[in-house]
Amino acid sequence: MRLTILAVTAVLALPATAFAQALPALPNLDESAAQRSARRAAMAPPVLQEDAALQAAVASATRPEADRARDAARHPFETLTFWGLHPNMTVVEIEPGRAGWWRNILEPYAAATGGRYVPVNRPLEGMGVEDGSADMIVVARALHNWHRSNRTAPYMAAFFKALKPGGVLAIEQHRGAEGLNADQTAPTGYVSESYVIHAAQAAGFVLEGRSELNANPKDDHDHPYGVWTLPPTRVSTPRDGVATDRPTPLTEQERAQFDAVGESDRMTLRFRKPD
Repeated sequence: MRLTILAVTAVLALPATAFAQALPALPNLDESAAQRSARRAAMAPPVLQEDAALQAAVASATRPEADRARDAARHPFETLTFWGLHPNMTVVEIEPGRAGWWRNILEPYAAATGGRYVPVNRPLEGMGVEDGSADMIVVARALHNWHRSNRTAPYMAAFFKALKPGGVLAIEQHRGAEGLNADQTAPTGYVSESYVIHAAQAAGFVLEGRSELNANPKDDHDHPYGVWTLPPTRVSTPRDGVATDRPTPLTEQERAQFDAVGESDRMTLRFRKPD
């Protein structure tokens, strides 16, 4: 597989103590678009470790065709490498969903490498593993939902308890603009990067790496039906009972414009439970 070198915050081979030194400044409320671009451009490229089993899991013909079509937007090999996935890990995925996009990679990878994949839909009812035994917990595009139901803090505490010392909390999330209240942005599918960082840190996690692997500068985060206006969901008409939706459907021209944006702008973060 040809590896695409994309901007991330840290080199995987560095020890944990070096990651904090390598991290650029966190986003702030006064950051201009030019400053944001400069900060992201300053992120160092990763050293991507070859992993034949992971390459095979990503490239597998058993993955649904629709899943593989999204690889160009979601960068599964690079993202999982950035998170530090490796053989013989116990990986817990939170709320994998019916489609199981990450599950269709993680589950066969774990089976092929002596690891264990554990899907968990209700973390407060049990994490599916013994306390302090998980190597990695994967959270994809879920924090906007948790904020709306006040689950963020208790979920983070459950993750911290389930991970072993040195374990990784891996997060991919639709990224909203800094300075906006999550109460306003979460119903549209977005929360700010600082919101996620602060929530994880409050639970005891240490921010170890931040990546622009899944960034999309075309996404201005302002859409008639929230993030779901964009591919792959492509909502084009107002939904019943959704107060934040525009009351009129998209025109054909608008539909084409949102399709051209592509998938959402997303943060990709790696936290670690201290040893």
